[in-house]
Amino acid sequence: MARRRRFSEDHDPAHGPHPMRNVFRWGVADRLLGRREIRPAGRPAPRERPDLERLLEPAGPPRLTWIGHASFLGTLGGGRFLIDPVFSDRVGWVVRRHVPPGLRPHELPPLDALLVTHCHYDHLDAASVLSLPRDVPVFVPLGLGRWFGRRGFTRVRELDWWEPAPAGPLTVTLVPSRHWSRRRIADTNRTLWGGFVVEGDGAAVYHAGDSAWWEGFREIGARFPGLLAAMLPIGAYDPAWFMEYNHMNPEQAGRAFQELGARHLVPMHWGTFKLTDEPLREPAERMRQWWSEHAPDGGRELHLVPVGRTIVLER
Repeated sequence: MARRRRFSEDHDPAHGPHPMRNVFRWGVADRLLGRREIRPAGRPAPRERPDLERLLEPAGPPRLTWIGHASFLGTLGGGRFLIDPVFSDRVGWVVRRHVPPGLRPHELPPLDALLVTHCHYDHLDAASVLSLPRDVPVFVPLGLGRWFGRRGFTRVRELDWWEPAPAGPLTVTLVPSRHWSRRRIADTNRTLWGGFVVEGDGAAVYHAGDSAWWEGFREIGARFPGLLAAMLPIGAYDPAWFMEYNHMNPEQAGRAFQELGARHLVPMHWGTFKLTDEPLREPAERMRQWWSEHAPDGGRELHLVPVGRTIVLER
């Protein structure tokens, strides 16, 4: 189960959480000195009614339904997977939701896999996870299985970076990201973090979890050539001096998409929770601008969609 060393020691020694002096500057000093501009949330991401009939059909082309923030329901090769589900009105008890989730737990179809990328509260929400059946197959990074076992989940598999596992008709692989983990004050990097590649019926989709920009995107694209879709975070980047150590801005996400070589870009991590200082819709506006200036050729598509929409991924 959980290793007693910090994972940054051998997984990503070039990276880790900010030292406390930086946290103090960001959270206290810059605010008191007027050097930090916290802009109003503004309008959240739009939302539309989900197509529940389509969600109940396991057959058909690959599909992704955006639940909000980093939460997706996916259908691929007859298998269904749920990634980083958050249905709650708040995360971490204090950060409120600005747009209702695109799906509620009772609207979900049967699942072949529940995937959780890391332990931060906006990706691992206890109330949301506990709304799911305890026998759903769960796939998590190293060290995080104990959290699920203590809550009665009976089919939990921990994965290291680049480790694959079968999930019904699917194969799921934990892949690296540049991030970190902490759920309590004293457990920094005691559990691993990452993204997932999900494969089925000759297609593969990638969910980055949380990640700063790093050179690892090219290796993911090389190991999984011909990715059908990349779900990439584009929000939580302001102020840049502090946030880009752990998160990407829209332009960096565009660069990551190019490195990955995927066909469909599905931006996430925007418009739902105001975690940092930029307005909720600014990441989407910047992503559209980047795409208009740098749109990759070869039939690649950008999907900036309302919460609740199901994206059909044309091959």
